[in-house]
Amino acid sequence: MTSGAAFAFVRHVDGLRHHFERVGERHGRPAFRRTDGVVWCVWAPDEGWHCEIADGVVTAHPVDSPGNEPEPPATVWRSFKDDRSYLYDLRPLQSPAEPRRY
Repeated sequence: MTSGAAFAFVRHVDGLRHHFERVGERHGRPAFRRTDGVVWCVWAPDEGWHCEIADGVVTAHPVDSPGNEPEPPATVWRSFKDDRSYLYDLRPLQSPAEPRRY
């Protein structure tokens, strides 16, 4: 990802976007929270880059990256929760004026 304060995960199947904004740091790397406050995208020594929900439950990882980059990799990510799984592209936001769709 290019250095920035925000990005979106764009779901392959239908284009649904989840926007994330930088909110501090975790383990010395930037931490990002989904704008609805439900999901975090963070780095940890044991998981690399990942998304997590309450209680640290991991819900997504980059597909083709070791997850050790200084920022979340702009690549394909796979989410998983219960019996569902989706592919998303992580896309840096070029402009704060980009419309948000949930």
